[in-house]
Amino acid sequence: MGRIAPGSGYPARRMSWPARVGTAVLGLGVMGFAACQMLPERYAVNAPMTNALFGWGAEPPDEGSLGSRIRVPEGFSLGLYAEVPKARFLRPTPQGDLLVSVPREGQVVLLERDRDADGRADATRVLLDGLNRPHGLDLHDGWLYVGETDAVIRVRFDGETGQVHGEIERIVEGLPAGGNHWTRTLRIGPDGHLYVSVGSSCNVCFEEDERRAAMLRFDADGGSPEIFAIGLRNAVGFDWQPGTGDLYATDNGRDLLGDDFPPCELNRVVEGGDYGWPVANGDRVLDPDLGAGHEERARASIPPEHGFGAHTAPLGIAFLRHPSTPAAYRDAALAALHGSWNRTSKAGYSVVSLHFGPDGAVDERPFLTGLLEGEDVIGRPVDVAQGPDGVIFVSDDYAGVIYRVGTDGAGSLARASAPAAGAAAGAAGVTDQAAVARGAALYETHACYTCHETERAGEGLVPVLLDDLASKRTLADVVAALETPTPPMPVVPLSADEQRDLAHYLLSTPSVDGS
Repeated sequence: MGRIAPGSGYPARRMSWPARVGTAVLGLGVMGFAACQMLPERYAVNAPMTNALFGWGAEPPDEGSLGSRIRVPEGFSLGLYAEVPKARFLRPTPQGDLLVSVPREGQVVLLERDRDADGRADATRVLLDGLNRPHGLDLHDGWLYVGETDAVIRVRFDGETGQVHGEIERIVEGLPAGGNHWTRTLRIGPDGHLYVSVGSSCNVCFEEDERRAAMLRFDADGGSPEIFAIGLRNAVGFDWQPGTGDLYATDNGRDLLGDDFPPCELNRVVEGGDYGWPVANGDRVLDPDLGAGHEERARASIPPEHGFGAHTAPLGIAFLRHPSTPAAYRDAALAALHGSWNRTSKAGYSVVSLHFGPDGAVDERPFLTGLLEGEDVIGRPVDVAQGPDGVIFVSDDYAGVIYRVGTDGAGSLARASAPAAGAAAGAAGVTDQAAVARGAALYETHACYTCHETERAGEGLVPVLLDDLASKRTLADVVAALETPTPPMPVVPLSADEQRDLAHYLLSTPSVDGS
């Protein structure tokens, strides 16, 4: 039985004795990795080995890599929202907090909403502790639902205070646990039913438990269990498409068939559907190991709506619904590609956008890139979620961070809770008057006025006035612009602290032009 954690802060990263002991084990793993590279292609092992073997991660990316190496499309901004080691699945609350599952620590943590509009979570709290590999999360009718590896639990959740209360209820017990795919993702559907995905126990096999490699459905209280769909090897992420109400799920294709087969899948999951595993892969291609004798089932199976790259490991998926989403992405879905291990060259390690055409075709485009360059990996995306203010969050269990992807129209919750523009305490949550003073000095030192003030503009320059900037931009937006300026804005050599100070100053008055 899990327990409700006290309101203490999230523990800092630390090196434990298993980490020291693991040095020797890591040596053996590296030797095994080298040996695998001499085997045929289908047996290739190529992944961040400490992450694959032990769940150890990399250091969080430095601020300088955001916008330079790690990139998002034009019209979006990128920042680090919080550090949460081994973060997995996400669920925003209607009030703007963000719930994060940390299965390897047995915890669900809460990231407090960004009230001061600096682009970072205000605090991190352990909400639930002592759980059995908690993974999927959802909120429904005053309950927080959590998918453990062998059960579904729920507990009362107060969104206004961000606190749980009362006893934890185990509403589904005895789910098949462990195996190769131990994560349990859950969502409450538009029909009010509880959906739970259960991955296979193996790479490819005939399961003894029919609930494996399947999507299950229950009443919201855990009653009336049924198998909704089968043949889904490991459907980690799923969401309902706006407008149609269709259920789409990612699915990880099997391993050990070579670099480029089979594709990972995006499936439109229907009640009673059979998606082919383990006898068929991709578009009803007979499995070379288990397909013989099952040709009829393979032919009758439902092919994927879209094929991701082989072994890219798509996990979380979310449709973008908020009106602030740029038109080209509205109603598109974002999918997190955790990244391959069974390829001679790495693939995935990114977030992609999926655009659905009127003919049913799905167009996959890069969205968050740069976590993989060549064979160098600095991050592994797990889940994607869009908050109530339009901000997009991406979890990364390798770097141990939550990325914040904003748009010009996003962040309205933070702005709405900030003081009025030009208030004495500062606008958009700017309350640090010392930072404002330091920013004013930086503004003068770097002659920012030559581009932003009419009377002091450089010769031949038409100034870009920053009138009432705080009514249009958050602190995080301004910092992002200073980090990755768009031409003709020059690159100003500022540290991260100086960027923050200058942003405080620019937001502290209705117009730096004095008008």
